[in-house]
Amino acid sequence: MRTTFLPFARPSISDEDIQAVVQTLQSGWITTGSQCASLEQAMADRLGGANVVAAMSGTAVMDLVFRALNIGPGDEIITPSMTWVSTVNLITLHGATPVFVDVDRDTLLVSPESIESAMTSRTKAVIPVHYCGAPCDMDAIRSICDGRGVHCIEDAAHAIGTRLGSSEVGSTGTAVFSMHPIKTITTGEGGLLATDDEQLAQRVRRLRFHGLEVDAHDRSQHGRAPQAQVFEPGVKANLPDMNAALGLSQLRRLDTFIDRRDVLTKRYREGLADIKGIDPVADPTGSHRHGRHLMIVRVEPTQAGVDRDEFMAMLKDANIGTGIHFLAVHTHAWYREHMPQWDGALPETEYNSDRICSLPLFPDMTDADVDDVLKAVHSIVNAQSAVSS
Repeated sequence: MRTTFLPFARPSISDEDIQAVVQTLQSGWITTGSQCASLEQAMADRLGGANVVAAMSGTAVMDLVFRALNIGPGDEIITPSMTWVSTVNLITLHGATPVFVDVDRDTLLVSPESIESAMTSRTKAVIPVHYCGAPCDMDAIRSICDGRGVHCIEDAAHAIGTRLGSSEVGSTGTAVFSMHPIKTITTGEGGLLATDDEQLAQRVRRLRFHGLEVDAHDRSQHGRAPQAQVFEPGVKANLPDMNAALGLSQLRRLDTFIDRRDVLTKRYREGLADIKGIDPVADPTGSHRHGRHLMIVRVEPTQAGVDRDEFMAMLKDANIGTGIHFLAVHTHAWYREHMPQWDGALPETEYNSDRICSLPLFPDMTDADVDDVLKAVHSIVNAQSAVSS
């Protein structure tokens, strides 16, 4: 057994990252300013000129997009229940109605067909989730949305750097990225909007800072009197420079991070191939570059001899951390009470929600770390097999 605890995720912070933040702290300007603008521009350049707007979290970005698109009562928003609760919370808080679609049992991605079959005259937006860094079939999904005049907002919280064919997620359409500490790159907390809709980007940029046409950095750096006008009521969700400086430094290593995650994932898959009852989530078919945000397996109790929760507890006893991404939203207490119609309606989602477990995966992991996890998994399953026989 390991003598030190292996977390399921840990940010990779270099000396360059630390110095970037220190320099910002020493600059005299730590809230939204030049570093935030540089991060937005660097991401726009990577995506081939998309409009990029940074905010304090991926959730904040999604909220701003909802506000900019005037999503509210009477609107239906199609999304999988296999997602983080923040998206569905926002749909509900804006007074709209979430319409859940089931996912593929093996990839946990939504299909264009399931989205199309869920559409009604009240559908205002579709939010496909690029689950654990795998891309959805966006050409088909966008075609369906465009044909119905429905907004498509890609939940790319797991998918910064993901490609479908030769196109990186966010280079076309509208995508929301997260830079939470467990994500591929981090700003501590933060999110990015990438969109080819310039008007949407402009409105989100205005809404993130009180509805003003300029932010505090513009007024201070350009010597303007504090007389900017509110063009519409907004919120305060701007990303400070001390966060943006970290993200800008991390962005330079994004491809290196993904490459390392890919190597670790392949080692996991090879080591898990002969373990019954521990089934990795499958990659989608077709040409793509997987973002490798999470290493997710399904624990099948009838084969592994333990259920998911027991499996996680045993790994913790072996000094190995795990996570669950995610418990399906419709299975959470509030949604069970207020939206009971979804209970049993999403069989593939519920199958996975009961079984999924995230194993440790982050760039600073060593091959030996992966081997420790594999040994522990082997030990758990073998021990349960011995008991049952």
